[in-house]
Amino acid sequence: MAKDKNLQDEIIKPVRRILIAIIMIVLFAVFLLWRVNSPRVERFRMALLDRFVPSFSWLMAPVTRITVMAEGFQSYASLYEQNQELRRELQQMKAWKEAALQLEQKNAKLLDLNQVRLDPSLTHITGVVLADSGSPFRQSVLLNVGARDGVVDGWAVMDGLGLVGRISGVGQSTSRVVLLTDSNSRIPVTIQPSGQHAILQGDNTAVPPLDFVENADLVRPGDQVVSSGDGGVFPQGLLVGQVIEGPDRRLKVRLAADYERLEFLRVIRSRPAEHITDPGTLIAPPGQPSGSVAPPPQGAKANTNG
Repeated sequence: MAKDKNLQDEIIKPVRRILIAIIMIVLFAVFLLWRVNSPRVERFRMALLDRFVPSFSWLMAPVTRITVMAEGFQSYASLYEQNQELRRELQQMKAWKEAALQLEQKNAKLLDLNQVRLDPSLTHITGVVLADSGSPFRQSVLLNVGARDGVVDGWAVMDGLGLVGRISGVGQSTSRVVLLTDSNSRIPVTIQPSGQHAILQGDNTAVPPLDFVENADLVRPGDQVVSSGDGGVFPQGLLVGQVIEGPDRRLKVRLAADYERLEFLRVIRSRPAEHITDPGTLIAPPGQPSGSVAPPPQGAKANTNG
């Protein structure tokens, strides 16, 4: 066995050397063939290409396929990078959109605060909400206006849409607003167009109920609710909201104010109404004591009986 193996090695080695030499000679000849600049050699090269290259198309198919796959992978990588860049830009645009919506809402509220028409005798102070109570049992917010701005306890507070609450506690530079939704809030209201009077009672929900309605049969969902001005708590005619009917068929109010975004609030300066102690007394012009009758104009004749 050892002799056979040695014999095979002695045969294979010379054959391998001969094959390597032949391959080297062929490669050198091909190199020279492609390097020689001669018209005859050029025609010979073209003839070789025309003869052998078409027959090797099946051999080039895998190479072509691999080339196409490489180009597709490069295109896919480029598309992936573009997709990631578009995702980042989309996230930035969403953030900008949210900021734009917040600015738009804030601008709309400021415009509402400047354009809402109330009683000409009612002036107001606009304040910024600093904080809320953060308690489910007390509905209130803190404003950055106080006694130094002339704020008085009990004044009505509105946003750009409707009544929010009343001032309950005034500091030097801040004041607290008890919202209509607070359980301690009760205000007299009028339901339009029926003119029915009722009490809006807070219950710590977004839709407080109506109590002590004069005639509930005359009230319909969708009717407008405004402040009645009874008792001098609030000025008359401030928008509160609309009547709705709850699941228990109880009349409630959908408040007009946007309680989800209380940022700027208007404190209404309300002046106390003039008190008349004697209903039969005339209201005299300024400078003349109440109860006196103005003298008749000159030239007028007084009527006499008898």
